[in-house]
Amino acid sequence: MKSYYYDLHIHSCLSPCGDNDSTPDSIAGMGELNGLDIMALTDHNTCKNCPAFFEAAHRHGILPIAGMELTTAEDIHAVCLFADLAQAMEFDKEIQKRRILIPNRVDIFGDQIICDSQDNVTASEQFLLSNATTIGLDEAPSLVESFGGICYPAHIDRSSNGVISVLGVFPETPYFHCAEVHNREKLEECSDLSGLPTKKLLISSDAHFLWDIKEKSDFIVMDEIPPYSNNAGEYLIKYLREML
Repeated sequence: MKSYYYDLHIHSCLSPCGDNDSTPDSIAGMGELNGLDIMALTDHNTCKNCPAFFEAAHRHGILPIAGMELTTAEDIHAVCLFADLAQAMEFDKEIQKRRILIPNRVDIFGDQIICDSQDNVTASEQFLLSNATTIGLDEAPSLVESFGGICYPAHIDRSSNGVISVLGVFPETPYFHCAEVHNREKLEECSDLSGLPTKKLLISSDAHFLWDIKEKSDFIVMDEIPPYSNNAGEYLIKYLREML
């Protein structure tokens, strides 16, 4: 068993609200500077910067997780994490079928930049990524699991796009193995609201700027992952499903 310092909710320059300096290599480099061991890239409704992030993370000694922040039909944000990069990219293809395509207004929402692992711009996303998909909250967990992943509500302590703020309660169904809190000070309060014990609540940054990425603070203890592994997500998902 080994302790891993983590941040499992980070946006890159591909998210319209993400800073253009939050490139895959810069994110991995900041994680290294902050003493993190494991990081997940979770852009809005896309995984297209995950391949570059995986390459950059290995250079910086970070274990990468391919992820996405899914916006459900109810406008609820959910973190989706995958066992490996290949399954994440297949899920990305599925999500593209379920997006509502609205042309991005760069002047309002910001750029949506796709990079390579050296942070060279290779493309941009034409349609807005942050709006709701046609995937309902009830469908999300099973859909993500069918692609080898795990899905759980994001930032349940926030007044916007959190499952409690949208629904008024933490739902009994569908079942979620865990949930995310953005603010550590609200951990106990969210435990009361969600019905989940605090040990089932993860604390992640939802970073949109490099300086928002977590420092070496919260950790999880799980089976040791081989260095430079491309399937760290498999170990993490097993841990999250078995959290007691």
